[in-house]
Amino acid sequence: MVDEQTDVRPAEQRDVEPETGSGRTEIPRSEAFKRYIASGWADRPEQATTAGPLAVAAADRRARLSSRYTGTRLVVEAGAPKVRSNDTDYPYRAHSAFAWLTGWGDEAVAGSVLVFEPAGDGHDVTLHFQPAAGRDTDEFYADSSVGEFWVGRRPSLAEVGTSLGLPTAELAALERREGDLTLADEGLARDLAELRLVKDAAEIGEMRAAIAATRQGFEDVIAALPRIVEHERGERIIEGVFFTRARAEGSDLGYGTIAASGPHACILHWTRNDGPVAPGDLVLIDAGVELPSLYTADITRTLPVSGTFTPVQRRIYEAVLEAADAAFAIVKPGIRFRDLHAAAMDVIARRVSEWGLPLLPEAQLEGVERADRRYMVHGTSHHLGLDVHDCAQARRELYMDGVLEPGMVFTIEPGLYFQPDDLTVPEEFRGIGVRIEDDVLVTEDGVESLSAAIPRTPDDVEAWIERLRA
Repeated sequence: MVDEQTDVRPAEQRDVEPETGSGRTEIPRSEAFKRYIASGWADRPEQATTAGPLAVAAADRRARLSSRYTGTRLVVEAGAPKVRSNDTDYPYRAHSAFAWLTGWGDEAVAGSVLVFEPAGDGHDVTLHFQPAAGRDTDEFYADSSVGEFWVGRRPSLAEVGTSLGLPTAELAALERREGDLTLADEGLARDLAELRLVKDAAEIGEMRAAIAATRQGFEDVIAALPRIVEHERGERIIEGVFFTRARAEGSDLGYGTIAASGPHACILHWTRNDGPVAPGDLVLIDAGVELPSLYTADITRTLPVSGTFTPVQRRIYEAVLEAADAAFAIVKPGIRFRDLHAAAMDVIARRVSEWGLPLLPEAQLEGVERADRRYMVHGTSHHLGLDVHDCAQARRELYMDGVLEPGMVFTIEPGLYFQPDDLTVPEEFRGIGVRIEDDVLVTEDGVESLSAAIPRTPDDVEAWIERLRA
């Protein structure tokens, strides 16, 4: 990484003074240098752009939000970069609500602000951001956070306005007012989450593309299994192989990849990924590609490292698959979201009971918790979209207790996890963890599995591995 103190200018141009309070950065002060660096540049034409499907759809989303807040000034911020360590930041990602209202994805400029100015029965909406600086300014070469020498070309107001179909203005022109409603307001954050529960056609198209890219990532991992098994930290190789696909086909990962082999699969959010991937074990991979639009997939597959399931592994896997299919079978408009979990858990409870594992009487638990939750402590579904756990700030009555509507996208992901030291289960079960996760879309009359092209039955999984490792 370039040190900001490095000075590569000709000797005659090194007329600088240290910036006050800085032990590293030097800003040129010489008028001669400023004239020198501002001259000799070719004209840069505006880049021709048109509003894409997400930007067009965002206009309707803004109108829906506006109708809820007549007369109120709304200020929706993209957010600032987050520091990773000292003077290095995490890769920038705009706030999901900002992206949803603008259609601006991974090219969004940090610090941008969308302002809804009351106007009659609605709002005039303007996008404020810091555009490219003129080459006659200090920012162009001296500001490592926004200067084009440091971060590359920045879009102009006109370019962004055309691509998003929005009026634009410089960030410096933004006026803050008492009474502005921001994302820090619980009510506004809640309303935006609830508006996002039903996806429009443009969003569903992005979800399909994210899932297709994620399938490619899983196939890359399977093809690399021989190399993965050879490495002492094979889980890290899985993580790296999938990340390569995410960067090639999308923008980033939707979340930290879980690459959990053997007993690590019993740790629900295992992200250290520092263990071996041993023949004979199962490896649970929970991963998703995030597109430049910031929409993400969320898929889990549990694979036999050797290519075939053992009888015990297959028995547990088939129980989880049956639970997933039971939840999938009831999805249609009008049922309650929480019913998915009940359908899956009924199967889990039945199978666990058949295997002789201890269950507490329902009467003791008043129908709220059951002992089979010892082996599956997480929920079966969550909404999916711009966030991997999308719309999390929605009210319970519209989320967990909400009624399904066409256009909702969510996961179905039951599992069974038998901890290696759990004395309530047979020894042959201990250390086995299985999860199967698919992404589904509620349709007008039922449900579509958006991830149906990714093999999931035990026979199909074995054939998938055999084909890709050949």
